[in-house]
Formats: sequence, structure tokens, C-alpha cells
Amino acid sequence: MQRLAPLPPRSTLTGNVVRALTALVVIVVVDQLTKWLVVEQMNLREVKAIDFIPFLNFRMAWNPGVNFGLLSADTELGRWLLIAFTGSISLVLLAAALWSRRPLSAIGLGIAAGGAIGNLIDRFTYGAVADFINMSGLGIHNPWSFNVADIAIFIGFGLLLWPAPKSNADPQPTA
Repeated sequence: MQRLAPLPPRSTLTGNVVRALTALVVIVVVDQLTKWLVVEQMNLREVKAIDFIPFLNFRMAWNPGVNFGLLSADTELGRWLLIAFTGSISLVLLAAALWSRRPLSAIGLGIAAGGAIGNLIDRFTYGAVADFINMSGLGIHNPWSFNVADIAIFIGFGLLLWPAPKSNADPQPTA
């Protein structure tokens, strides 16, 4: 059985925790603030749609599942299973940030975990995820809406794929 790699040095570990938790908190605050503003204050829950400019609209959509309504949880048991699943994923992402060797990876994992927690809060608050950003217009109809948490998850995982900077050190000759 293969063991986990050792944790990075204490200074890197501390930096990773701070980076990941800071990113997580920022995303959760921005996500929940935008949902409160749009769903509650702009009353999108009742209004259902607000058009701004071509390709940027607010369309209220309640997502009981994961991305694009997959794994839709139509029962109370299903909702709680998704809550447990999302919570577990968030913990795994934060744990992975501890082992990160690059600050950008720790930030990306924190951003993705923050997005997952933002949607997790919705499941507790509303029973489903509040999606409202829609990109339709000029004759193009996009049936899906998303939210800041969804964007954060995408960006967070994108940062994990970002290439590491090249080292300036000369490569050691091989014998």
C-alpha cells in the first residue's frame, strides 16, 4: 500500500493553509453576497428574469443536483447525500492544499473549496443551489444559469493546471 507523500516544510505548510483558507473565505463571502443581492434584494426569486445587456442576464434557476442538474436530488435523503458529498469534497480539497508544493495550487484548491462550500450553504438555506447568471442574447438561448461559486470551482481547478514557472537554475549534468 502506497503512503501519502510527506507534508512540505512547515513554512510552506503554514503558507498553504493561509492561502487556501483566505481564498476559501473570499469566495464564500462574494458568492453569498451576490446571491443575497440578486435573489433576495433584487427579488429574482419572484421576478424570475432581469435583462442587463446582450449576453448577460439574470435568470433564476434552482439546481437540486450538481452541474447542469446532474445527480438531481429530488428527495430529502438525496439532498442530504449531496450535502455530505459536497462537504466531503470540500474537506478533500482543503487537505490537498496542505500537500501543495506551489502557492498557486493551494490558492486554486482554496478557491474550488470555497465554491463548493458556497453551493453547500445554498443547499442548507434554500434546499437547492441558487443559480442566476445566464448568458443568452442576440438570438442565442442558453438554458443554463450558474453562480459565482460555479465560476470559482472552474477557476480553482484551472489554477491547478496552470504550468509551474521554469526554474532559472542550470540543470545538473548527468553522468
